[in-house]
Amino acid sequence: MLRKVINGLLLMGLFCGCNPQNSPLGCDFVRVERTHLVEPNGDTLFIRGTNLGNWLNPEGYMFGFQRTNAASGIDRMLREAVGPDRADTFWEAFRANYITRKDIDFIASCGANTIRLPFHYKLFTEEDYMGRKTNHEPFAVIDSVVTWCRANDLYLILDMHDAPGGQTGDNIDDSCGYPWLLESEQSQVLFCDIWQKIAAYYRDEPTILGYELLNEPIAPYFEERDQLNAALEPLYLRAIEAIRQVDPHHIILIGAPQWNSNFKPLSGAIEDPQVMYTCHRYGGEPTREAIREYIEFRDRSDRPMYMGEIGHNRHEWHAAFCKVMEEANIGYTFWPYKKIAGSCMVGVRRPENWRQVVEFSEAPRGTFAEIRAARPNQEQTFEALMQFAENSLFEHCRIDTLYTRSIGLTIE
Repeated sequence: MLRKVINGLLLMGLFCGCNPQNSPLGCDFVRVERTHLVEPNGDTLFIRGTNLGNWLNPEGYMFGFQRTNAASGIDRMLREAVGPDRADTFWEAFRANYITRKDIDFIASCGANTIRLPFHYKLFTEEDYMGRKTNHEPFAVIDSVVTWCRANDLYLILDMHDAPGGQTGDNIDDSCGYPWLLESEQSQVLFCDIWQKIAAYYRDEPTILGYELLNEPIAPYFEERDQLNAALEPLYLRAIEAIRQVDPHHIILIGAPQWNSNFKPLSGAIEDPQVMYTCHRYGGEPTREAIREYIEFRDRSDRPMYMGEIGHNRHEWHAAFCKVMEEANIGYTFWPYKKIAGSCMVGVRRPENWRQVVEFSEAPRGTFAEIRAARPNQEQTFEALMQFAENSLFEHCRIDTLYTRSIGLTIE
């Protein structure tokens, strides 16, 4: 117990006061000071930005799919449609085009100061992932975004959107329909190992604002919900300990269960001084009352609260909620930056023959006979897929000025 107290005091010395004689490196990072975030120069940081969803964690609706909605399901559908080689070719082009330096430059030009980057844990393993079975080069992918953000004075939040075993139990975590992470020791070991690997690599990188351990853990559908909720904070503590073994500087972000909305299972008493909380909000009224519980938890825990995801609503709703969040000192990143339809900063244009890709994604494919019956023309389908990848380049996308202004950003 005494050792823990001493270690805690040492960490406090690193994080608090930012005395250059005590911790020169620690002063280079955004830090937590009670309910505020403070930049290295001493200015208060109010997070304002967007999410790079769909790039490293594909979701069906952002391609125009409804029934096929998880990353692994999309990959399987594409392989059934055009074969494994062509599916791999598409994923390579998609990954290269969907987010480039021009996207990051544009986001910065709109007045954002922070980007949230969702990623799949498989990026850090040898498991099949978006057309690659080995040599995923995870840090090469993320390093490119770090470099582009650094050049634009943007902060970057790394968000594990899809965790080993699944943390949500729904399509958004690409799981098997249950949050096995909360019950699987093997998955928890891998989860902590990946975060420790990330933290060791980025420990000296001030462009990284922080590490968001899990996105939207534990959907509300499960009878064991209370038991799963009770296991969440101990898992967070385990991951925090793994990170702090290699990185004493960066902020660690913690989300609540049930779509990042139910903070009752969290104690708000985690000792690490550089921990903050993150919430999500879709729908409802754009009022302070709608986020009253988030504000109250923030004030009780005396830590910052950040709206990691919000959006998919009318422009007037967005603008009203932005004002509410500013008044409540809850920074935000809207979801998502780019997809095929509206309600985003940048829209991907539908290719010719994209309808047949969508129809195949919605068709019954439970048997091989059904797959054969539903499979569209392979040449046309592959051409549509490659055109989608080409259309994903920023210079070929449609900028939504009204949406961008509605989320508190500007268009030059």
